[in-house]
Formats: sequence, C-alpha cells, structure tokens
Amino acid sequence: MSEVHSMKDLTFVRREMLPEKEPPVGERGAIKWVRENLFSGVFNTVMTLISLFVIWYVLQGLLPWFISPSWGQESLAACREHFEELGQTLEQACWGVIRDRMNQLLYGFYPQDSYWRPNVALLVLLAGLAPVLFPSIPRKAVFFSLASPFIIYLLLWGGPIWTPILVAAGFALGFVAAKALNGVNPIVAAIAAVLVPVLFWFLILPPLANVLTSAAPIGLAFIASNEFGGFLLSVVIGVSAIILSLPLGIVLALARTSDLFIVHKLSVGFIEIIRGVPLIVWLFTASLLLNYFLPPGTNFDLTLRVIIMVTLFSAAYIAEVVRGGLAALPKGQYEGADSLGLGYWQSMRLIILPQALKISIPGIVNTFIGLFKDTTLVVFIGLLDPIGLTNSIRASTDWNGIYWELYVFIGVMFFIFCYSMGRYSLHLEKKLQREHR
Repeated sequence: MSEVHSMKDLTFVRREMLPEKEPPVGERGAIKWVRENLFSGVFNTVMTLISLFVIWYVLQGLLPWFISPSWGQESLAACREHFEELGQTLEQACWGVIRDRMNQLLYGFYPQDSYWRPNVALLVLLAGLAPVLFPSIPRKAVFFSLASPFIIYLLLWGGPIWTPILVAAGFALGFVAAKALNGVNPIVAAIAAVLVPVLFWFLILPPLANVLTSAAPIGLAFIASNEFGGFLLSVVIGVSAIILSLPLGIVLALARTSDLFIVHKLSVGFIEIIRGVPLIVWLFTASLLLNYFLPPGTNFDLTLRVIIMVTLFSAAYIAEVVRGGLAALPKGQYEGADSLGLGYWQSMRLIILPQALKISIPGIVNTFIGLFKDTTLVVFIGLLDPIGLTNSIRASTDWNGIYWELYVFIGVMFFIFCYSMGRYSLHLEKKLQREHR
C-alpha cells in the first residue's frame, strides 16, 4: 500500500505498511450484535426492554421451583421434611421422583437385567440411520441400515434368531423376483415384489423357522410387548411408524396422481377415510374392533396392531404432503423427462421425486414430529407410555400427590426428540439449497 502526497515539486512515497488497527468497539463482537439486533431503533429498544422484563418476571417465579435441593429424596414426605429443615417454602419441585422412577419412565416394565438390550438397540438405530441421514458416510454402510431393523427386533423382543433372518430373506426374494420380471412387465414385477414375500412369510417361514430352531436353538430370551413401557414404547411406536410411513406415503401420493382409474380412486378413498377420522378412533379400532375380523383364537400383538394403525395414519398425511410437492413442480420437468425417453418409474426416480421430496421436507418433518407426540394417545387403549406411567407412579404411597415434576420431565424428553428432528430438517434444507446453487 502506498500513499503519494504532492506539494509543489516535492514528492513523498510511503515505503512501509501502516500498522493494522482494531475496528471500533461498537463495530465488533458482542457489542455490535447487541446494537444491531436488540437496540437498532426506538421500537426495537422498547420491545427488547419489555421482553427482558417478561423474561425476568417469568424466571423469578419459576427458577425457585426448578432449583430445588430434592434430588436425593425418596418420597414426597421426605421432600417436604427436607424443605422444612432448610427453612424453604414447600412450593418447590421434588425431583427425587425422577431419580427414583427413572428406569420405569425410560423402560416401563422391561426386565431390569435386560436393560442392555434396548440400549444396544438404540445404538444400532443411530448407526443404521447415519448412512441415510448423512451422505458423507460411505454408501456401503447402507447394507447395515437395511439389516438394522431386524437386529433391533431381535434385541427388543428376543426369540429365535431365525425368525428375523427369514423375514429379511422374504424381502430379498421379493427384490429378486421384481428384478427378474422387470424386463417382462413392470406391473407384474411390482405385484411379484409384494406377493412373493407374503407367500413366503405365511406358507414357508413358520415350518422352516421351527425346523431351524430345533436344529440350532440360537437367540435371546423372549420379552412380550406388554412389558414395554415408558419412552421405550414411545420410541418403538414412533420410529417404526416414521420409517414405514414415508415409503408408503410416497407410493400413495404417486397412486393418487396416477392416470389409472382404479388405482387413483382406491388411493383417494384410503387417504380421505384415514385423514377424516381422529387417530384415537383408529387406535380404539386397532385395540378392540380388529379382533372381530381375525380368525378365532388369533393372538395379534397389541403393540404391533398400534404400529400398523399409526403407520397407516401417518402415511395418509405424508401422501398429501408429497402430492403437494409433486404439484409444485413445473410441468416442464415432466415434459423434460418424457423428452429424454425415460419411463414412468425412471422419470420419478431420477427427476421428479428428488425435487418433490426436497420441496416437501418441512411438511414431512412436521408430520413426523406430530406423529411422535401423538404416541402418547396409546395411554387410552391401555399401553403404558410415559403419560400412562405417571398414574402408576402416583398410585404408590411414596409419590402420591406428585404431578408437575413428572410432566415437566416427560415434556423435556419429548422436546429433545422433536427439536432434534427439526434441527436436522433445517440442516437438510440448507444443504440442498447450497447444492442447488
């Protein structure tokens, strides 16, 4: 950098750099952020002061209740005695109930010596979702993602190892059949992809599983679904419905936009009937009425019935969200796919669906968040989710009279799950926007 000054016939050339100076205090760091975001004008300053007063007013009422030295107490009476000894008001939280009943709130009535199984299942779930959620992970890890549902089932419910293996084999047979018949007729291939696994599971799997179990009785101790409870039950129902409803919802959206008359009308009827009835009614249907349509003596697990019903309910909403994404695409995208000579499924897989799903991300995640919160409705059909367990906890003499502490803890746990889904949605939206640019 040089600075040239001229004065008559004299010339001065600066030969050294000027030392760098820090920007003014008001133009850097926290002071700049506060000035620009909180006190940038008269209106903004007034609103900031009002907001600070409201926050202070709320916190000065809530913090004494939250900051309570009661974590180590073993009953509500012990909490009250402890507060009296300290000379504090009784209007404080008794957090000892969370410490005392933490395992029950998390695992329900799951056997205590088997807590390692849901813990490992959670790690398997996270490891299985990672290749799907984060493209930086090597794509070969997707094979573990495909295997993770069967590993999780074996860990949570137990039983012979051969049952989940044969169920996975049924999916593999359906894929092979669809691949082999795809060149003959795509519709026949789609039918084979569904029919072959179903026939294998109902006709071949039961006797083959019995033979393999007799020959090699390998597996884990079986744990019935009625021992599931707490957040374990909510996560099992919520995650299962989320994973299953997304592909089903995409298929329903494509069926609703199809030109095939029967396919279109059936999908419209399914979506409108499911969306037109509250979820609690469908849960009662799964709990009570579904047994009337099953053969006598059939023992259809209640948790499995709830997962199926919640999945169908969520799929109907996902279908409408995805259909909105399909309708938002310009017609030129469809025409461009046709001009390239692509078939229906090729154009959907390569051009249409990636763009439609990108548009639909906020709506899809919003549906998933609502679905996960709605798992608390299973309390009305006798399943002990975290809300249902609060009644059992209060029924004991030690914690009779406890209310807000349990609900606050449950609310915080649900907030962590839902907030995580929301943050990932924002991350994915920003990532796709950068790639689009």
